[in-house]
Amino acid sequence: MSDPIVFQKAPIVQLVEPGTYWWCACGHSKSQPFCDGAHKGTGFGPLKTEIAEKKTVAWCACKQSKTMPFCDGSHSRIP
Repeated sequence: MSDPIVFQKAPIVQLVEPGTYWWCACGHSKSQPFCDGAHKGTGFGPLKTEIAEKKTVAWCACKQSKTMPFCDGSHSRIP
């Protein structure tokens, strides 16, 4: 398995409703930050995330976070 693709070096901040979300872990999805199936053949799969209440979240878009699927600031260390 190779490393994920860095989609962008900043989080994707969204107001989300309660529900189930499938976060893209590979960086290939055209529907960032969510999975569109583009990971097929990459060795990656989406990360299922349950959101219990309406809130603003910062989804990781660099795919380097230690708190995936949420941003932890790891993008600031990417050259």
